[in-house]
Amino acid sequence: MGIGGNFWDLLKPYARNEGFDFLRNKKVAVDLSFWIVQHETALKNNARNPHLRLTFFRTINLFSKLGAYPVFVVDGIPSPLKARARIDRFFRSSGIDLSALPKADEGISVERNGAFTKCVRECVELLELLGLPVLKAKSEAEALCAQLNVEGHVDACITADSDAFLFGAKCVLKYIQPNSREPFECYHISDIEAGLGLKRKHLVAISLLVGNDHDLNGVPGIGLDTALRFVRMYTEDEVLNRLHEVGKGNIPLFQGGIKSLGSKRAHLKLACQYCDARKNKEQKKHENWQIKVCKKIAMEQNFPNNEIIEMYLSDNHGNFIDESSRRTKSPHCSFCGHPGSKRAHLKLACQYCDVSYNGGCMQKLVGFKCECFTCDMARKNKEQKKHENWQIKVCKKIAMEQNFPNNEIIEMYLSDNHGNFIENDGPCLSWENPKIEPLVDFLSFHQRWEPSYVRQRMLPMLSTIFLREMASSTTERLLYGQYEFNSIQRVKVRFGHQLYVVSWKKAAPAMNSVIHTIPTEESDLQQGGLMEVSESIDLLDEPDVPQIHVDDGCWFLLTDENMELVQAAFPEKVSSFLQEKEMKESKSRRKKSSLGSDTTHKSASPKSRGTQLSITEFYRSTKVLIQPKQEEDLAKNSDNHAEGISNGRKKKLSPNLPKSVRRRLLFD
Repeated sequence: MGIGGNFWDLLKPYARNEGFDFLRNKKVAVDLSFWIVQHETALKNNARNPHLRLTFFRTINLFSKLGAYPVFVVDGIPSPLKARARIDRFFRSSGIDLSALPKADEGISVERNGAFTKCVRECVELLELLGLPVLKAKSEAEALCAQLNVEGHVDACITADSDAFLFGAKCVLKYIQPNSREPFECYHISDIEAGLGLKRKHLVAISLLVGNDHDLNGVPGIGLDTALRFVRMYTEDEVLNRLHEVGKGNIPLFQGGIKSLGSKRAHLKLACQYCDARKNKEQKKHENWQIKVCKKIAMEQNFPNNEIIEMYLSDNHGNFIDESSRRTKSPHCSFCGHPGSKRAHLKLACQYCDVSYNGGCMQKLVGFKCECFTCDMARKNKEQKKHENWQIKVCKKIAMEQNFPNNEIIEMYLSDNHGNFIENDGPCLSWENPKIEPLVDFLSFHQRWEPSYVRQRMLPMLSTIFLREMASSTTERLLYGQYEFNSIQRVKVRFGHQLYVVSWKKAAPAMNSVIHTIPTEESDLQQGGLMEVSESIDLLDEPDVPQIHVDDGCWFLLTDENMELVQAAFPEKVSSFLQEKEMKESKSRRKKSSLGSDTTHKSASPKSRGTQLSITEFYRSTKVLIQPKQEEDLAKNSDNHAEGISNGRKKKLSPNLPKSVRRRLLFD
């Protein structure tokens, strides 16, 4: 999606790897259509209504775990160009020859299919019940996301459509995984400008050459590398104007001149279409200039001065190579490679060879290149000619395209009006509290989830809202007075980030004390059909399941909360927790130190611990330890003789047995 030719691979080296808290307290615009397409592709036929399931879970994670303020943007009516490109993409993927099909009518826009529109409508209803702002773009969602980013309404955009940079986005997150320790790929336009030297109009020019969502073909025969090299030759202000000139058949050459396309033989017989239009005008202008100059010359007496002419045309002014000889490469020595003859260089070294004796030149090495003036100029001329030939070849490919570049696409990318709101007032962005009961009914109907399951899964989002309100105002209880802040249990480390495990208290009758977790969802997996998704592909993005703790007739819910947010909401609780933690750690250190001293005292022996025992001492000490056990076994066997127990251990070991057998019987 977006610019063709694997454009994301070109930007990959300039991506920043942002951490877990990058979006904390930041506003971010989300391309909702991208989420829906991604979810449908990944979980199709594996879960009921995957667009609702994953939008619900990922939104809760984005809001609570990552601490962001999301703004969701949906597509509007696609432009006629996008509609035609979508039809072409469909037929191309189906293997149908596009040349045999009739052309689509100009100006006709094609709506998305009804199934996808229904998915978008259901997701919008879900997000509005969650209290999150949803905006509708005039055409493309990524365009409105970019506009919000440029105007400062949001800090970043979440989309995998590279067209966002063409619309002016400053910061783009290609993909987020809340349940992964992998960092986010974050692309800043400032890094792209510094690394690749490409600004917004350069990117627009590249998209026109390699193809985009509104023109799949681009210019045939021009890939991403060629387009990148071509647009780098011009500044941002002139690159689009150059494309217009090339589209008309004029080649801006390396020296800055302009050359018309076409064969010389044909142009000698008849002027080309580009020259014919300007022929009369240029000829008239030249004649007027010629008459004006001749009048000025005729007014001078004794003009021209023949003495001056003879002096200038003389060829005998010094012992040096004239300008005409510089243009022709002088003979070079085949031995040292420098200007001059080999015979002269064998007698006396040339000025380019650095030798300490009065002998001949040094033999040139493999890959030697002469650095004299004529050779340097020849190389430069060769490189310039090579570059001009490449430039002419590219321009010919561009000139073969009809109506290139498409001004409609350029105006769409450079426009700054992609939203259905008044420009002066701007968008209305407000984050409200979720409507819990309507949301429970909505998910119970569409997903067949139990009301308790929905409330428990929403708890991380509700607790985050509660802590934010506590930090700015006063709120006593959570979940409409059902729970209240009780205590901080411990510090938890998740993916290298520290969190507080917070206990929320609710008075409720209970029979005993128990700790358990919320059961996993079973209503989504139907008999005889749906399969579970592999855990290695972490596509569900489900939030952490809160733990329930029942003790002394009270219910407690345990959630993971951001440490800074808890500190801002309950500074006294945090201070008390840190003091208790410090006391426990100091007490544990004292206990460990006392245990260490006792162990050292008991392990002390008259003999050095570093001295290894001999084999005789080892077996002697082992046998002494085993002997009491043998006597006990013999006494036990003699007492149980009447019960038919074998008295083999009571017999004396025969000295005729091998030593290994006697040792095994002894240690058994």
